[in-house]
Amino acid sequence: MSQAQTQDAGREGSAPARTPRWRGPGIWRRGVVVAAVAVVLGLIMLLHAELPNRVGNLGSLTETFLPWLGLLVPVLLVAALLRRSATALIALLLPAVAWVNLFGGLLSDKSGKGGDFTVATHNVNAENPDPVSTARKVAASGADVVALEELKPEAAPVYEKALADTYKYHSVQGTVGLWSKYPLNDARPVDIKMGWTRALRATVESPRGPVAVYVAHLPSVRVKFNAGFTAGQRDNSAEALGQAISREPVKKLVLLGDLNGTMNDRSLAPVTSQLRSAQGAAGNGFGFSWPAGAPMARIDQIMVRGVEPVSAWTLPATGSDHLPVAARVKV
Repeated sequence: MSQAQTQDAGREGSAPARTPRWRGPGIWRRGVVVAAVAVVLGLIMLLHAELPNRVGNLGSLTETFLPWLGLLVPVLLVAALLRRSATALIALLLPAVAWVNLFGGLLSDKSGKGGDFTVATHNVNAENPDPVSTARKVAASGADVVALEELKPEAAPVYEKALADTYKYHSVQGTVGLWSKYPLNDARPVDIKMGWTRALRATVESPRGPVAVYVAHLPSVRVKFNAGFTAGQRDNSAEALGQAISREPVKKLVLLGDLNGTMNDRSLAPVTSQLRSAQGAAGNGFGFSWPAGAPMARIDQIMVRGVEPVSAWTLPATGSDHLPVAARVKV
């Protein structure tokens, strides 16, 4: 046998060349499960308002933590790359684009300079071990108006004394209070259908004109294994608060408080549909405020009507399980 024939025989007996895994029809067949999960994730983000609340308030629960669903995108990306699946990579575009559409605007710093009215709000926690220090830290923000929620009757005088040097005017109604550098008029409780007072309104006579300030602490929500997201009382109170705001005759209005819900939560629509979020309009990032140790949601809100948000931010931790939040607006 000649040398050429030997070489031909060797080539004929050798193993066939392997097709690279990123080529060929396999890249479309692999990763179907990853692709399916990506599509479902994207649809949840796009259609979150359609998720039913009939079973355990599933819709509101999902909307409360909706930004965190974005963490699944890089996890699915790694899975798609490991599977070398073009199908999964293309499917991942759906949740990625949906998340950016919903929350991409919050990633940029929208805060500006100026403004003439600074407000702050803080759920001080009824079990706060050091109310004096908490009051001083909030006052150090330089806010013209401070709202406090979850004031125990025995703790209210402590806060009043600690804030007296900075704020000449104040009103405490039930478990919420408002402190102001400017005169307060028509301070009164607001009925949010709880049986006791957890909301108030007052007119702050600012140098730029009157501003109606509402302070509210909506009922707590719970996530229970056998009942899901229990928020019925919170939802009823949100409806009552929304009705009170809709009847407010003062055109310039600021709402401060712990609403136990995020701006995405449909159950707060009676309130959020009438007002702008200061954090959303002029903040930097998500501004998560709860829980203080590892914030996962912004349930402490500053919302406005008839004034222009300039900047919004969270304040350093106090002895509470919530972070204080503040905003500066142009009246």
